[in-house]
Amino acid sequence: MARIAGVDLPENKRVDIGLTYIFGIGRSNVLQIISSAKVDSSKRIKDLTEDEVNKLQKAVEQFKVEGDLRREIEQDIKRLEEIGSFRGLRHRRGLPVRGQRTRSNARTKRGKRKTVGTVRKEVMAKMGGEPTGKSEEGKGKS
Repeated sequence: MARIAGVDLPENKRVDIGLTYIFGIGRSNVLQIISSAKVDSSKRIKDLTEDEVNKLQKAVEQFKVEGDLRREIEQDIKRLEEIGSFRGLRHRRGLPVRGQRTRSNARTKRGKRKTVGTVRKEVMAKMGGEPTGKSEEGKGKS
């Protein structure tokens, strides 16, 4: 099992796909890593030799990945919140940050729908409040 940057890579995946399991490394970065490490991208991770794994590890160290990258992103968000920018306020409230509409969408950010209903007259009377709408005084003839 190959372990690069603290991540166990899946053994049955190809090297170019397996490296994307590391946080901060996408498909475009994988091409740079593979070319600098001079490793065959079509090889499976289980077929890599120790020397090839070490080359890949050295190539990945040039990028900011995993914990360092997560920490930097967290600090950036915290800075936005502290200076009181619009983006910081959106982060703090858990709403979309990049200008998306929230009236009809944004379910992934805002969570499950909470239906707001009305209270029936009988329930309202039991609670001691006056029901919304017409009051009892205005119903009879004057």
